Formats: sequence, C-alpha cells, structure tokens
Amino acid sequence: MSALTEADDARQVFARIDWRQPWLAPLAERGARWQTAALAGYAPYLAALNADARSKALPTGRGEPLSFIAQDDLPPDASYEAHIAATGCVPTRHNLHDFFNASMWFQYPRIKATLNALQAAQIEALGIGPTRGGVRDALTLFDENAVLFACADRALADALLGFDWPTLFLSKRDAWSERCEARVFGHALLEKLLSPYKACTGHAWIVEVPPAYFSFDDEQRRSLLDERVARMLLSPSPTSRDFAPLPVLGVPGWWPANESPAFYADAAVFRPGRRNRR
Repeated sequence: MSALTEADDARQVFARIDWRQPWLAPLAERGARWQTAALAGYAPYLAALNADARSKALPTGRGEPLSFIAQDDLPPDASYEAHIAATGCVPTRHNLHDFFNASMWFQYPRIKATLNALQAAQIEALGIGPTRGGVRDALTLFDENAVLFACADRALADALLGFDWPTLFLSKRDAWSERCEARVFGHALLEKLLSPYKACTGHAWIVEVPPAYFSFDDEQRRSLLDERVARMLLSPSPTSRDFAPLPVLGVPGWWPANESPAFYADAAVFRPGRRNRR
C-alpha cells in the first residue's frame, strides 16, 4: 500500500468519529481538535498530541513526562509498556485505536500511569513470554475494554454483578444519571463503538461513589474516578474476576432502541447470570 493510499484510508477512518454519541461526548472538546489534526496527516496529529502533553505535564508509570512518538520510533528490542515507563514516550500509530488510547492519558492520567507501572513491573518480573499471565491479562483487559460503572447504590451494583438486567435497566431505569452511570475507558471498546452493534460488551469495573458525585460537573467526576480507581488497581492485583459484563448499548440514553423493554429480552446479549463477582 502506498503512503498516499494509507493517508487517504486514515482520513476516512478519522472522519467517521461522531462526537454526539454519548460514550464519546466526554472526549469531544480535545478529541475534535485531535481529529482535525489527524485528518491533516500523521505529523500534525503527533504534534497536536505532544502540544497537549507539554501543557499538562502528565507523568507515565515511573514519573517520566508523557509524550507521543511514531510507532516506528519504538526500538525493535523494546516492549511497549516498559518503553513508556522508562522514557515517557507512547508509541502511537495514525489510527483510531491509538487515538483513543492517547485520549485516556488525558481523561484519566492516574489510572493510565498506574496501569503502565503495573504492566512494566510484571514485564520486569516475568519477562515477555508466549502468554501474559493472569495479572497482565487483567490489566490489558482493563486498558482495552473497561467501562467504569460509578455507583452510589449497592442494589444497582448487585444487579450488575448478578446479571439482573430487568432490575438494572428497567425497574431501576430512573436511577441512571442519579445513582449510577457508565463511562467507557477501554480504547479498543471505543474503537468498536464507531460501528455500534447490540452485542458490544464492555468489562464493567464497579466504583463506589458518594451520592454527591451525581451533582459534580464532568471534570470533578473524572478526577474522583481517576484517583479512586488508580488506588483500587494497586491492592490487590486485579484479576479477570473483578469485572462484570455490561452490554453497553443497554445503558439508558445510549441507544434509541433500548427505550423499548423488548430490547432487553434478547438472551443472546442480556444473558442470565452464572456467578457473582467481587
């Protein structure tokens, strides 16, 4: 594929972003600027990311200042997470996957730095092998596919953990935005949601928040979640059992079809529970 064709393909991909979608709206202010830069080309895109990084002075996993480099600048013998922790430089391709990954460094810098530190420590302890191991698998799952489920009502968290979709989405529907909400963190999940489909499922990470959380503005909510989840990830080490599946288009207000109770009757998507989680 020629460089010109690759650039054309990249422009078509970035042009698909619709900031009106509720899962993208929290990213829109910065994201729209980055989108314009990405449509102009790879170099303007990296320049926009690095201008924001310099203005924020955010640390990566071991305190190095955050910056973004072209994927080809990652040394051939370096592992991705270890390189970020050691240098602060995030290898970034001109694609949506890495676009949303970069976005999360600004939305939730403490969470991203904690994930990076934990991944780098696992790599140092165990090396790079054919499998990641349980802790690295859970960290990667969080990074790629997590949905932060902020909740001030234990009954709602229990409904999510218990696959009790009628309670979570129907009888307690009015609780959404008043006692619970969902925020997509995983950058791979955000990429999938550029072409939404009913079975698209995130891995929900339940975060207890005070009732006052729902009177906070967006920045205050993100700051609280960022600090709280970063601490949660440190002790104990996360496992795959710490997540609960959440069909994201079932979130009230996120998809027009879910206004009908019949939407949730699809057992292939809204599956009955198998077990409880943490």
